[in-house]
Amino acid sequence: MQSTYCEPGRLHAAIIMDGNGRWALARGLPRLAGHRAGAESLRRAVEAAPGLGIGVLTLFAFSSDNWRRPPEEVSGLMQLLADHLRSETSRCVANGVRMEVIGRRDRLGEELPAAIGQAESATAAGRKLHLRIAVDYSGRDAIAEAVRQAAQAGLVCRECLEEQLGPPVDLLIRTGGEQRLSDFLLWECAYAELIFSRRMWPDFDALDLEAAIRQFHARQRRFGGVPGILPDAIPATASSAWLD
Repeated sequence: MQSTYCEPGRLHAAIIMDGNGRWALARGLPRLAGHRAGAESLRRAVEAAPGLGIGVLTLFAFSSDNWRRPPEEVSGLMQLLADHLRSETSRCVANGVRMEVIGRRDRLGEELPAAIGQAESATAAGRKLHLRIAVDYSGRDAIAEAVRQAAQAGLVCRECLEEQLGPPVDLLIRTGGEQRLSDFLLWECAYAELIFSRRMWPDFDALDLEAAIRQFHARQRRFGGVPGILPDAIPATASSAWLD
């Protein structure tokens, strides 16, 4: 069965990039070395995504709950994110990738928000892939803020919240063997297909992403309906390593 209501090039895939720290510790390396290796996997995913029919790619880089980690790891991650944004901007411009960072920015210091602003401005014309990176992000906080803004405007409805929160997710992938959402894109994942991989994020490559896309297209998406009589009004939305 082919997946339903998914146009080529319009797939919205989201990835919880989990397992960097465990990957590093298993090799006797500091956790930050795993995050550096994970940045390479991020680059591979971005390069492979358009060719796999992905139009929007949202990546979970830093949760609002990740502030509980050791200060040296957090500061290292913030620096790594800033460096990655700066180093990847020209590549994204050349490849038609538009970068957007979602989440809070008021707790990120000065260097990272500046790098975010520069990357978003430089890549704004990209049309091949919309790359969204979640930093200091909480799905629950995002919903609460969307409701607040909608109420302030005097109209709280599903369409209003979707306009604030972003496009529905078609496929959610989580690496590292865990099977939970961890406060990521809770509203947007209402009808997402979920795929969990045992592979740690630094080991996740283009072939793994392709395998996940194949699994997605093998599933039948019903959106609460019955196969064969799904309403036309529903809009389109953009291996052994896999867990059942």
